[in-house]
Amino acid sequence: MKYDFTVRCNYNFPTSIRFGKGVVDEIGPHLRDMKLSRPLVVSDGALAKLPMFSNVIELLKKNSLTPTIFSGIDKNPVKSNVLKGVDNYKQNNCDSIIGFGGGASMDVARAIALKINHPLDLFEYDDAIGGDRHVTNDVPYFVTIPTTSGTGSEVGRSTVIADDVTHEKKILFSPKLLARKVFADPELTMQLPPFVTAATGVDALTHNVEAYLAKGFSPLCDGIALEGIRLIAQSLATATLNPDLESRSKMMMGSLMGATSFQKGLGIVHSLAHPLSTVVDMHHGLANAIMIPHGMEYNSQVCEQKMQIICEVIGLQEKNPRAFITWLKDLNAKIGIPSSLKTEGVKEEHLNRLSDLAEKDPCHGSNPVKVTRNDFLNLYKKALA
Repeated sequence: MKYDFTVRCNYNFPTSIRFGKGVVDEIGPHLRDMKLSRPLVVSDGALAKLPMFSNVIELLKKNSLTPTIFSGIDKNPVKSNVLKGVDNYKQNNCDSIIGFGGGASMDVARAIALKINHPLDLFEYDDAIGGDRHVTNDVPYFVTIPTTSGTGSEVGRSTVIADDVTHEKKILFSPKLLARKVFADPELTMQLPPFVTAATGVDALTHNVEAYLAKGFSPLCDGIALEGIRLIAQSLATATLNPDLESRSKMMMGSLMGATSFQKGLGIVHSLAHPLSTVVDMHHGLANAIMIPHGMEYNSQVCEQKMQIICEVIGLQEKNPRAFITWLKDLNAKIGIPSSLKTEGVKEEHLNRLSDLAEKDPCHGSNPVKVTRNDFLNLYKKALA
């Protein structure tokens, strides 16, 4: 099936999504139609300096809106980022929130939306302790504009925020945190540098792969994940090395699909990746990209049939776990992803701390194979070699 990525379209699954070239120009009229006028625009500091950001701010102003910009976001967001954003929202009498950017921007924007009308400490809403039961009040009107094709956070209902002191990551979850509307415009990703495209792209691939392999019953998620894998396999190398509208559109759609499908669960790769962001401040997508071949090798002991299906979907002649893992390694090499943690500042003395955090990470709870602390340690050692 061939999609026409020049056509703007609407669909709901479950978030209302406006997808297509140029749809970002519709956000001002949309907010105005909703009788909103003072959005808090949440983005990261680097993105806020780019022309694409300024253009969107101007579009909002031309539609008689008064945007407030908040860009005080760490690469791996922490609680204090959220609280400062809440202060900005209240001080400027904002009435809505726009998450503009990649995963960090979306996470902070969503956490700000949660905190506005919920007075408990932010981490009382931690999903690991059943915090969603406290999310009982309304949240401000919340829309998202993704500028990367990776986390898929624009369609998510959870946010990951770290403690400023311990750096332990908390997952805050509630269906109330879904964006009311997503404006997914692939043109906004055209100027992303190759490294960011590659790292975020493998993040999106990892979401789809881990969702498909996750234990549990969810045929809808499985189908979405397989199509997401197919789209990303077709487009990631082109989007990184020689981008065009079709490759960027497929990547954005594959990213959306990954974030939709992983409501089924994630797995070992994310539990390996999260501590790398915490301990050595590694880009989350890069951490996933380096660790996915190792995680898939570990999972291959029980996932042979599903990995055969993945091989079929991505068009490999050989259809077995070894062929899939080789394809992952070759893809990484082609798009400039390093093969070793060593090049990213990870040292032998980090491994025990990494393994402790990986064992505590909730993502491997849905992995198809049980993972122990010693397993995590051995996988980090392999990736460091």
